[in-house]
Amino acid sequence: MLILLPPSEGKATEGDGEPLDLGGLSHSALTPTRRKVLSALLKVSKGAQRPALDVLGLTEGQRDAVLRNREIKKAPTLRASDLYTGVLYDNLRLNDLDEAARAKVLIFSGLWGVLTPDDRIPPYRLAMGVALPPLGGLAATWRPVLTRTLAPRGLVVDMRSAPYAAAWKQPSVGVRVLRESVVNGQVRRTVVSHMAKATRGAVARDLLLNEVEAETPEELAKALEALGHTTEVSLGTIEVIVKE
Repeated sequence: MLILLPPSEGKATEGDGEPLDLGGLSHSALTPTRRKVLSALLKVSKGAQRPALDVLGLTEGQRDAVLRNREIKKAPTLRASDLYTGVLYDNLRLNDLDEAARAKVLIFSGLWGVLTPDDRIPPYRLAMGVALPPLGGLAATWRPVLTRTLAPRGLVVDMRSAPYAAAWKQPSVGVRVLRESVVNGQVRRTVVSHMAKATRGAVARDLLLNEVEAETPEELAKALEALGHTTEVSLGTIEVIVKE
């Protein structure tokens, strides 16, 4: 079984390892595209800051991210599992998991295409939804090479957000998180983004920590129920219900 994750907007800002070794990253077939995207990102980031912020979809308060982009080639690196610090990763706690569990995780990235938790990269900022001159939309840039490169076996559990899912369209079971509440006697289910990220991280951790192997969405839902989650299967998607 394979678990697909998005990166997080929250990232560590400093590494402590050797500078980037582009050819040393996993999935070496992606190296030419990684080099092309990196070159385009550096060109944008080293230009005037206001246009760079606009292209990258950043605010005035995020100018430091553009400055870090400029240093990508020489900045100290850290493992992807240490770089991403958002709420999903806080709940997943990749570094607590053993090597076999970590090997079941792929992290998608606008800059690197896809990473394993142990790939060493510098801090950066580039979302998959960016249209990066002169390449255009990054999902479309990555889709052909990811399609050629990635060939998973077994059930694929997709926890990516839409822009990252567009970069590699693989038959998979999605995980949707719904908050259930009772309002005026009526049961309502709603999607709440922050809570959904935390729950996806917890679900991924439970699957990896307990070495769950499932072949169908129904088997996966049954395994999650045994681990204490409330689930339903809808059109091949696992709905995880969090009750208030």
